[in-house]
Amino acid sequence: MVSEFWRGRRVLVTGHTRFKGGWLSVWLKQLGAVVTGYSLQPPTEPNLFHLAGIGDIVDSRIGDIRDLAGFHSILVASRPEIVFHLAAQPMVLGGYFDPVGTFDINVMGTVNLLQSLRAVEGVRAVVNVTTDKCYENSNNGRAFVEGDAMGGVEPYGASKACAELVTRAMTYAFFPGDRHADHGVAVATARAGNVIGGGDWGANRLLPDVVRSFALGEPVKIRHPDST
Repeated sequence: MVSEFWRGRRVLVTGHTRFKGGWLSVWLKQLGAVVTGYSLQPPTEPNLFHLAGIGDIVDSRIGDIRDLAGFHSILVASRPEIVFHLAAQPMVLGGYFDPVGTFDINVMGTVNLLQSLRAVEGVRAVVNVTTDKCYENSNNGRAFVEGDAMGGVEPYGASKACAELVTRAMTYAFFPGDRHADHGVAVATARAGNVIGGGDWGANRLLPDVVRSFALGEPVKIRHPDST
């Protein structure tokens, strides 16, 4: 990350009130970017957003990525050059508890983002952050590679595979690489694995659960020790 590149750069981060989006917003601000955040209220108490004072260092807008008109208005007002899309239902077990909401947020949220970009000028790069769980998992012991098939045998993983397919389809249809000179927008996805760091109070997350168990003097419960 080169600070000279980011200094004064207008950046929009969706999901800035959550763990990954919150740290990304802090990092971009430290590099000199002008950051706007768009997200629901923080999902836990305590939370990184309040403790790190993220609302004091970025232009924080509270809203739902499924609200196409509301998000579009923020996109127009903030005039970002770069967009990082992290607004999502990010938990595997959350997909079991609320499969409809998980598909709605993760799929239609991505559709709304890319649809809004078609109607604004000035955006130059978009990064949609998905997950390593978007791949079809054959449990063959081989590490995934970027060209592996999309899949997902549970709602969260499947919803993120759908988000990957949506991104590819919208990119090919409206932001194709061979016509970049016409539209000027570069689109990519980033398939993140589990992320470790301070300020993570998410439920059913391995390391936060370990710390909570240690604090209570209780044995650590590993839900799926054989999972890959």
